[in-house]
Amino acid sequence: MATAVPKAPRPKLTADQRNSFIAAQLGWTMDAFDYFLVVFVYADIAHTYHMSKAEVAFLTTATLIMRPVGALLFGMWADRVGRRIPLMANVSMYSVIGFLCAFSPNFTVLVVLRMLYGIGMGGEWGLGAALAMEKIPTERRGFFSGLLQEGYSFGYLLASLASLVVMNWAGLSWRWLFALSIIPALIILLIRTRTEESEAWERTQERMKVTQTRIRDIIRNPVIVRRFVYLVLLMTAFNWMSHGTQDVYPTFLSAPHAQGGAAISAVTAKWIAVVYNIGAIVGGLVFGSLSERYGRRYTIIFCAVLGLPIVPLFAYSTTAAMLCLGSFLMQLMVQGAWGVIPAHLTEMSPDSIRGFYPGVTYQLGNLLASLNLPIQERLAQHHGYPFALAVTIVPVLIVVAILTAVGKEAKGIRFGVGENPHDPLPATT
Repeated sequence: MATAVPKAPRPKLTADQRNSFIAAQLGWTMDAFDYFLVVFVYADIAHTYHMSKAEVAFLTTATLIMRPVGALLFGMWADRVGRRIPLMANVSMYSVIGFLCAFSPNFTVLVVLRMLYGIGMGGEWGLGAALAMEKIPTERRGFFSGLLQEGYSFGYLLASLASLVVMNWAGLSWRWLFALSIIPALIILLIRTRTEESEAWERTQERMKVTQTRIRDIIRNPVIVRRFVYLVLLMTAFNWMSHGTQDVYPTFLSAPHAQGGAAISAVTAKWIAVVYNIGAIVGGLVFGSLSERYGRRYTIIFCAVLGLPIVPLFAYSTTAAMLCLGSFLMQLMVQGAWGVIPAHLTEMSPDSIRGFYPGVTYQLGNLLASLNLPIQERLAQHHGYPFALAVTIVPVLIVVAILTAVGKEAKGIRFGVGENPHDPLPATT
């Protein structure tokens, strides 16, 4: 009679692996926190500067436009000198600029600051994901990918709570939200000083010295270029899916019926945001973990397809309870798909340009999706928010499923040893 072979215990994280992951996760959390502060207060900003909400919505576009610049600059720097120093410079940059937003004397200055903030934000995700995924044990990437990506939703949740506490309960100005955000950012900087350099990056540097390979030669490789274009298209669809279900939703919940909104009180709308971000975090953790068993692509397709029947509940419900349920389920699926992305993009990236490749593809996708909020606001002005949500979300869920289906994945490859068949550097012998 055959005896069952006991499963090998999951490898425990070392102190350095924990510090690297925590710093990456908290860095992404703080980026999202500062980004979504604008989503919650752009009606207040419009009132302060005597502008329309549609005009102030350009603040999010300005931030997204500059994120590819940050991903390019910090990514190329990280591939040359390692991950640690660029990540510390990055968090220092965006924490100071986010703080200065509290003191902007006019809308023009605020736009400039948000564009500079976008450079810092653009450098955060790619470098943080590269360092974290390079250090995490291969067989645990799925779970930690979901946990890392849901730092974004956790930042959104914290922005919801901070807006409630600072503005609704304490009665303070929106400027206080930006001023207080520097405190956790400085904590992240402290953690990053305690992390060690990526061993995968160091091994790759040794291989490049042996082969005398230059980064510019790798970037010109036609296979690398084709995959880059594909990933930019995929990330465009992903970012449109994410921002299309999040950015305008708090405004939709609290806007009056005359403007096509749900006419829910601002406090209730923020509590609904807390609930649907809990759904997002659960989705990222669950489906990120499941991607280890069922593969990255199949997990993403499952989430995108399952999101389609949720759209009517998400966009056309008329009571707070049903809107809460619809948004919870929608974010469960949307961020469930997103929970796979840190592992998927870093696995699809060549060792030699992993600082540059995932971050730039991600942020170029953000750039191409940056007009989402202004488009939704314009559609809402003429047809109401439910129509604006539905007409932008349904097509993109279908596109995400199709693009993912025609792509490839590299689940489980080891970094720094040349296992990726499309990596132009030879494998370590």
